[in-house]
Amino acid sequence: MQMTDFPPALILFAGALLIPAARGKLRWALAFALPVIALADAWQIIVDGTDVYVPFLGMTLNPVHVHSATPAFATVFAIMVLGGLLYALNQKRHYELPAASVYAGGALGVLFAGDLVSMFIFWELMTLGSTVIIWAGRRADSQGAGMRYFGMHAAGGVLLLMGIIIVISQRVHSGDADPLAFRHFDSMVTLWSTLSWDSIGMWLILIGMLVNAGAPPFSSWIPDAYPQGSPSGTVFLSAFTTKTAVFTLMTAFAGVEVVIYFGLYMAVYGVVYGILENDIRRLLSYSLVNQVGFMLVGIGIGTHLAIDGAAGHAFAHIIYKALLFMATGSVLWATGRTKMNQLGGLYRTMPVTMWCLIIGGLSISGFPLTSGFTSKSMVLEAITNESARMADLGQSHTYLIVTWIIFEAATAGVFIDAFIKLTWFVFFQKDSGLRPPEVPWNMKAAMIGFAGICIFLGIFPGPLYAILPYKAEAAEFANVVYSVDHVMLMLGMLLFAGLSFFVLLPLMKRSESITLDIDWIWRRFIPKFWHDVVTPLLEGLDRAQKAVLEFLPSSFTDDGSMPASVRRRLPGSWAVSVPVLLITLMLLAYLVVYFWLLPATS
Repeated sequence: MQMTDFPPALILFAGALLIPAARGKLRWALAFALPVIALADAWQIIVDGTDVYVPFLGMTLNPVHVHSATPAFATVFAIMVLGGLLYALNQKRHYELPAASVYAGGALGVLFAGDLVSMFIFWELMTLGSTVIIWAGRRADSQGAGMRYFGMHAAGGVLLLMGIIIVISQRVHSGDADPLAFRHFDSMVTLWSTLSWDSIGMWLILIGMLVNAGAPPFSSWIPDAYPQGSPSGTVFLSAFTTKTAVFTLMTAFAGVEVVIYFGLYMAVYGVVYGILENDIRRLLSYSLVNQVGFMLVGIGIGTHLAIDGAAGHAFAHIIYKALLFMATGSVLWATGRTKMNQLGGLYRTMPVTMWCLIIGGLSISGFPLTSGFTSKSMVLEAITNESARMADLGQSHTYLIVTWIIFEAATAGVFIDAFIKLTWFVFFQKDSGLRPPEVPWNMKAAMIGFAGICIFLGIFPGPLYAILPYKAEAAEFANVVYSVDHVMLMLGMLLFAGLSFFVLLPLMKRSESITLDIDWIWRRFIPKFWHDVVTPLLEGLDRAQKAVLEFLPSSFTDDGSMPASVRRRLPGSWAVSVPVLLITLMLLAYLVVYFWLLPATS
């Protein structure tokens, strides 16, 4: 087998087996070597345009295929793994790095999956790896957050699988020569050529992908789960799950208008809850939702420039969001605190962390000379161009005007919460009396490296534009990205937003509480419902079972005891029976969809 026949994901999966077996410097040498080898393999496949097919359970899978957006995403994923590993050199959690290898490998596998089944397999492997990373955080609620995270993504995975099965069945019935294919990126608005938008399978696949993207009403799993990871674990978590969702949405649903509205909701939601938040890592989790919303807007617009903007912004976002989580993770490492009302004055002893946080904050805000400006401006320009095109054709484009206004307002909002507010309360607003030393050299090196990428791509965006899906459009935009209009519009808006923050500063007092939205359901309602309703019901069923057994004849055996064969068939506890019941209900739901809804859509 040639190197180009080898899925890059398997190289990272090997890390889950090799890293735990190695010790000392060999362990870290393996950890750093594997993503480099995976990146080299990925780019060899990209250059050669390789397609690999393998038989699996009577199907022919295509685990190696190059999509138009694969180069940008594969490159930044590898950079992210390397930077995350450097930042994590000091961590002592032996199972966090193997879990990160599985997580990153699953994400890389999705990027190269040329069929729906391969995509789903890698998708679910991501969930397993990321759940273990959350558990490895060993924080107060890491276990519970990990379980909630796993439950959310398991439900999304079931919806995705149901949609995939329906789509494949419809393709088979329609005589499609390649019913498993997941590679219609360049068709844009047409989606899958053999299906209509009315298909229930398409809707299920869309919802399954939106769960991973953190779209409404599922946005709250991100601030619930990510802050429970370790300082290094949260850096890994920020990169892959939502961006693979962006990639798959870009591949399958580019140009679908409804995606715009999901994106706008996320952009506003992230800003509002970020302004209310006190915990520095929860605040960044909300701003992550905000930024993914910008990407979904670009995907929904669906023009070549908009897709370039979404892909480029995903690239830039992975870098600056990792930088922000590294900086806040360094604050946690040095002080043991994450609440802004407990921090302040850290600029005295943590200047490197402070400046890296500032650069990351400017980047996420789209400030000129940072990577966020050169990527986010593409989406804004695409909105403007599409609105003008529709106006020339006499078509209604009011929704695009509203989209532009909300996009700009959300950009100003993220400048307030993820840059000014975060920097002000952590480093300047007051003297908390804390005098922690700077973090170890490797953590500083990782932050400085990512800060350098943010500035480099802000000044020289050419290397990024060269690997975007539509290179010609990106190259043309490079000539106008630093036009006076673009720069002055962004500077004026951000400076006005900064002034607004200090005017409203007296209203921004921090408290110890956290802000709940729909996660009230699983943080408050479900635990109370389980304690007050389900537990008494199960206890009653358990008592009823014992009462029934007492009335049964006692002469099952000569000594009056129940035969072992009968005893083994009875549930030992409802802790086992309840999961079995839930799995049964999920299978029942699948059968309902398969036998009832499928005939109506075929």
